[in-house]
Amino acid sequence: MEQKQSLLAFIGSYAEADEPSLYTCSFDPLSGELKLLHERSGIKNPTFLDLDKQGMKLYAIGEKTADDGQRVGTASAWSIHPDNGELILLNEEQTVDKSTCHIQLDRTKRCLIVSSYHGGMIGLSPLLEDGRIAPASDVQQHEGSSVLPVQSQARAHSAIFDRNNRYVVVSDLGLDKLFVYALDLNACKLTLQQELQLAGGSGPRHFVFHPAQPYGYVINELNATITVLDYDEANGRLAVKQTVSTLPDGYDGEKSCADIHISPDGRFLYGSNRGHDSIAVYRIAADGTLQIIEHVSTGGKHPRNFAISPDGRFVLAANRDTDNIVIFARDAETGRLTPTGHSLTVSKPVCVRILDR
Repeated sequence: MEQKQSLLAFIGSYAEADEPSLYTCSFDPLSGELKLLHERSGIKNPTFLDLDKQGMKLYAIGEKTADDGQRVGTASAWSIHPDNGELILLNEEQTVDKSTCHIQLDRTKRCLIVSSYHGGMIGLSPLLEDGRIAPASDVQQHEGSSVLPVQSQARAHSAIFDRNNRYVVVSDLGLDKLFVYALDLNACKLTLQQELQLAGGSGPRHFVFHPAQPYGYVINELNATITVLDYDEANGRLAVKQTVSTLPDGYDGEKSCADIHISPDGRFLYGSNRGHDSIAVYRIAADGTLQIIEHVSTGGKHPRNFAISPDGRFVLAANRDTDNIVIFARDAETGRLTPTGHSLTVSKPVCVRILDR
């Protein structure tokens, strides 16, 4: 049998600009072993990443201190060396006038969008032909509040392009709302299409579209739930279908959800719990609704982002407070997760992205 080539994996973390903050790793798609190859410094808190796989580019959020002492959001573009995965900085550009927490490229890799938790806004920036980031072309400011003290203002936490690249769904934790924006790719502008109110105190954080069916899923940080939504792809409209807990019955400890992903075959959904420090595993029914399968310890404290390998065989969970990334084998038939025994130690990991070369 032909040996599969190792993949590249990239890790973003909390760090000062003069400390290692971006990591390149090799990832063995047979064993699940993750090995550190390179470190990069120069960007403060590049805690969320996205990849242009065809263009061999990596994009990271970051932050700087402006002349008035305020933290502002930046995004950096990096070229990925095709042989060893080493990162070469192309440019760093300011995105919005507050620090950011999330970044995603549109599906054509012509623009990127960032979300600002502290600023309650999203910013859209064009990408130049060589992959560098141009100045922001559109900023959308959210206004309002909701029922909990942490929800005293808008807190945009993520923005996700749909599979047709026509609309963007923004999860606003501060307002308990999902915003749908229409994307004008040529002008690199956004137009509000829908505001959908969710349950008070839920705190929508990260959103994912089903890869093949008209459903969406949002993980709610503050009340530890996942909301299932029907999605009208033609008109960019969402409707609530189901809400389920991410925690075991009877659990009454700290709860704070983080990330959400669907297996490549669209059959299973995974969500991470901080406090309970676990990944909740669900089966996706034909109508898009969820049925809990199990809760699996992440093997560390305060799990943030996690990644499913491109072939669906492994899950890599980043535990920020124990400085480790733990690798699980994933059963394609049952969806269940089993620790492989492999892990990697890096400082304050938050985001993991895998490049399928």
